[in-house]
Amino acid sequence: MNIKEAFNFTKQQLLKAGVEDPAFDTIYLFEHVFSMTRTDITVRATEAVDNNKLDILKECIKRRSLGEPIQYITKKWYFMDNAYKVGEGVLIPRDDTEVLVNACKKLLCDDDKTIVDLCSGSGIIAVTLKKIFKKSTVYAVEKSDIAYSYLQDNCKDNDADVKTIHADLYDCVNDFADSFFDLIVSNPPYIITDEIPTLQKEVQFEPLLALDGGKDGYDFYRGIINEWSKKLKHSGHIAFEIGEGQFSYISSLLCNAGFCDIQGHLDLSSTVRAITAQYKP
Repeated sequence: MNIKEAFNFTKQQLLKAGVEDPAFDTIYLFEHVFSMTRTDITVRATEAVDNNKLDILKECIKRRSLGEPIQYITKKWYFMDNAYKVGEGVLIPRDDTEVLVNACKKLLCDDDKTIVDLCSGSGIIAVTLKKIFKKSTVYAVEKSDIAYSYLQDNCKDNDADVKTIHADLYDCVNDFADSFFDLIVSNPPYIITDEIPTLQKEVQFEPLLALDGGKDGYDFYRGIINEWSKKLKHSGHIAFEIGEGQFSYISSLLCNAGFCDIQGHLDLSSTVRAITAQYKP
């Protein structure tokens, strides 16, 4: 089998399995297995495929056909031009989170701030903010043993001097003085518990700890606002990624906790994907 035949075989198998974008996944698998770019696939079309690598490719096809996210298969994904290690046990980075990061960029007027990323997961928010605000001190809090390992690796691999904390966010809150942070940011679990089994099969592979927002989806928003708000400086900011339709309720939580200038931030489909507010109790 040559490269072209292997490419077409992969694409057809993924198409049969109902993969949403079989062409994209095929190219990504070829990059993973053969270290080939799209151009390489075309230029080297008639080149014979190494049998050992063909076996690896077939195993990847099998896993992807069963619904396993391609990010877990390749152990790598990109967020805002940086590469991150990902795998089973950590939430997969999504483009939606760019809305949250870009909202944070607008909140901070200079590069000497103290920031904490709660429910940090793979660390994409903490790392990106550290790269943008190089002189700022960035903390990242993550409870999961597995996710914390990815967090540490991604900070190291991206040369981001983030202060990582392996703890439940409710257990470590009092490790910080009141009025300590300029910005609290979080992409917490926000999916309603009963809705999780109805999500697409790829999502079912992701850790429940990173998805389950409780009976109404708001457990972590309530908890973070109640427990962490006092850790913000006066006129400091808080920023959350949120689910569709959650802006109004979270806005009311923030208003009742002493926040003002509450703003929603839209994604490309005009869905409110992030909320920011200023702390003026």
